[in-house]
Amino acid sequence: MHSVVAEVRRGDFLESVHHGTVVATGPDGSEKVRIGDVDAPMYPRSSNKPLQALGMLRAGLDLDGPLLALACASHSGEDFHLEGVREILASAGLSTDALRCTAALPIGEGALRAYLRKGGEPSPLTMNCSGKHAAMLAACVAAGWDTATYLDPLHPLQVRLRETVEEFAGEKVAATGVDGCGAPLFAISLRGLARSFGRLASAPEGTLEHRVVRAMNTHPEYVGGTGRDVTRLMRALPGAVAKDGAEGVYALGLPDGSAVSLKIADGSQRSRPVVMIAALRRLGVDVDADATLAELATAPVLGHGKRVGAISATF
Repeated sequence: MHSVVAEVRRGDFLESVHHGTVVATGPDGSEKVRIGDVDAPMYPRSSNKPLQALGMLRAGLDLDGPLLALACASHSGEDFHLEGVREILASAGLSTDALRCTAALPIGEGALRAYLRKGGEPSPLTMNCSGKHAAMLAACVAAGWDTATYLDPLHPLQVRLRETVEEFAGEKVAATGVDGCGAPLFAISLRGLARSFGRLASAPEGTLEHRVVRAMNTHPEYVGGTGRDVTRLMRALPGAVAKDGAEGVYALGLPDGSAVSLKIADGSQRSRPVVMIAALRRLGVDVDADATLAELATAPVLGHGKRVGAISATF
């Protein structure tokens, strides 16, 4: 099912490899890269968030700009992220007590250190999916749906989000699970995920789809956070929409409808950006012309705090 997509070299010595599955498609949907079984169902994890946000807008959620980007986020837990979550909830007349996501610490290294220095403890607010959960609650208020049961897969909101995922993926959800944050999780294929992001990124101006893409690309720091690769990637690619996910998932759509989706088989994150940049190169993106993309094309292997090797893609 999976093939080697990245290798880890310490000096000239091949130390490890990462297996994975990758699909990259052109504007017409033709395959430019196909590695592994791209039609097998998988959980996109947080890479599904832009589609979920679109479903929320269709249900009546009234967000735009940075707060809409935060609805699509796996945020680092920086102060502006937490303030944004509170603002989304307050706009719906709710407090952080309404959040039903799992209590967690910030995932950003700097944000985590700052939070712990203040004596912070795990909470739903600092969980990286709290923006999505706040937006789900606000969507329920807008639609007149119950807020206490918004995580039930049969709740009207979750039914709407599943339908949106199926529509854009062009396939039925193969399985429904529970994500790390407690929200329903919808399994589709990598091909379906790429198709979804290509459709989002190429949507005409004035549509709800374009509204999601514009919010994420204009405010990528709300989608990830300071120094995060997904934030840097969208800043380097105007008009693109990208979203990382747990277990080594990554998806990206370009304004011309080209798209990439990938999954690292062992679930690790370190090779994920490297493989994404290799796929973009195969799509004709001039990776070397942009300093950020060129830097993301490899990841350092450290020895005694210094770079002694690199993680690089094998295709």
